[in-house]
Amino acid sequence: MATLRHVREPRALLFASVPLLFALHQFTEGWVWLGLDGRIGKVGFDHVTFLFMLYALGILPLLMPPAVALMEPPGWRRGAILGLTAVGALVFAWDVTGLIFLPSQCFIEQNSIAYRNPMTGDIWISYLYILATCGALLLSTHRVVRTYGMLNVAALSVAEIVKEYAFASVWCFYAAIMSVMIYWQFKSLKIDIKTPNGTSPILRPLILPWLRWKKTMIARPA
Repeated sequence: MATLRHVREPRALLFASVPLLFALHQFTEGWVWLGLDGRIGKVGFDHVTFLFMLYALGILPLLMPPAVALMEPPGWRRGAILGLTAVGALVFAWDVTGLIFLPSQCFIEQNSIAYRNPMTGDIWISYLYILATCGALLLSTHRVVRTYGMLNVAALSVAEIVKEYAFASVWCFYAAIMSVMIYWQFKSLKIDIKTPNGTSPILRPLILPWLRWKKTMIARPA
């Protein structure tokens, strides 16, 4: 929510929503932990497990490329990212099909949550997942978006090496933490669509102006 209050341009809204979506995603995994601890019923546990896997394995590769493409100026980068949007849609269709029609498992392994599904674990789909999600970030014209992409590649590499059995849970946790940098960039007006890597001249917030009531009151003449 704090990130959204600093958005100045409509085309940046989807990317600015990433920290909020990751927050909701981590909130969902909190309920998964409660289910694994036996503190919620089986039906509720199955639902929150499905929601976590749906976002982590399906929605995220579908969301990230268009979120980056919307902020891109015309050029080869935008075309390449739009191509990755199609890749993300393919991954979404494959993984969601597996989540709907095949049984999923969720269990604790070495103090982390492991998620399993016969279709979503396909190695080639995993490669396409990384290509769509991280590739779009790395191709961006905006330095902050590329930096976020590089940090995600580093985090997923470490997660794959150290906690491969709980990759989805661990990587999404670190990606959520790193999304804080998106907030700082929007707050400092560093994400400007018309002049990439410049400072936005637009001072009025696009949405949620009521969250800025203190500044409004201070600026109001006596």
